[in-house]
Amino acid sequence: MIIPVVIILVCIVIGLIIYNISIHKKIQKFRNINQRINNLTVVQDFMNAIGEASSVEQKIVKINEILIERYEIKYSTIVVFNGAEYEIKASNVDKKHWDSLRALQNVDMFKDSIQTATPKYVTVNKENERLPYQQMEFGRAKSAIFFPLYIDNVYIGYWILESGTPHDFDNVDTTVLEVIKDNIISVLKTVVHQKTLESIVRKDLFTGLNSAEYLYGEGKKIIDQYTISTICMFKIINIQEINRNYCRELGNKVITKISEYIAENISKEYVFVRYMGPKFVVAFSGVDINGVAEFLNEIKEKIESIKISFTKEELAELNFDVNKKVTNKENDYNMVAIPKLNFVISSYYKGTGLEEVLKKLEEYLDTADINESDITNI
Repeated sequence: MIIPVVIILVCIVIGLIIYNISIHKKIQKFRNINQRINNLTVVQDFMNAIGEASSVEQKIVKINEILIERYEIKYSTIVVFNGAEYEIKASNVDKKHWDSLRALQNVDMFKDSIQTATPKYVTVNKENERLPYQQMEFGRAKSAIFFPLYIDNVYIGYWILESGTPHDFDNVDTTVLEVIKDNIISVLKTVVHQKTLESIVRKDLFTGLNSAEYLYGEGKKIIDQYTISTICMFKIINIQEINRNYCRELGNKVITKISEYIAENISKEYVFVRYMGPKFVVAFSGVDINGVAEFLNEIKEKIESIKISFTKEELAELNFDVNKKVTNKENDYNMVAIPKLNFVISSYYKGTGLEEVLKKLEEYLDTADINESDITNI
């Protein structure tokens, strides 16, 4: 009787073990799926941060805040080499500790990590100990993981996680951290391109307007606050004629006067730039084409009725003899220019390619009849 009972008990135990193993696998599978969903959500949060934040610095700070909140990280610091020095781009550590945090590339234990592109985990065993890279701080961090950051095999800086608890990262899922690191690199790639655009934006000498590059950085952030906007590009089609028949200085004054008039008569919410040469762009943020056409007709009519000439003071500055009589075109110092404009407009939808819209508008103006002076919707 005992043997059958034992056999039954053994079978029950084996069954329970198999059942527990099956349950454990299902739980692990669920955790993996849940982790993937969480990672996808974090990636989406990253993308939203890129779209919502304005400057490059704000974007990096935002993604660091997301990491701290979503993964319950105690301290997170992102350090980037700008070509001359290491900069802390984002950190929730008190600024008094930043000097040591931006010099970790000089610490021996992290040099090998940078050279081999592998993470480095360091921790203390006792509460009264401190991590080797900490110079003047004892109680803040007791364990840390250092991740070197590379973009296309080029070392660009590092990301360091810290905890106030010894051995806090002993059982951490490094796979998840690697995914987070890859997400950070993806964001840094994006913001590097934006930083390049921001750095080449210039103010035009004559008009004081931003250059075309502004449209793809700060300007786009303003425009993309709305679902639909109207992009207008216009060209001063007789500027070469003015330069040739009179002088380039008068042509410059024509450009300046037109820019001033438009800037004074449009909302500050709209983006106005000197696109290239005699071409300008006005982005009417949040306004559809029907709301723009009538306004542009009024602007065009007003500008093309302006007679632009030099004052006596301006002629004197240009070393022209203000008392000389008009005898021929070369000595005609009573120069009067009347600008002539050609406009083209198109709708722009948030999330689509602004550069493609601008390319289409520019191609139209460049191939239009030289005498065309109209407002065209394409």
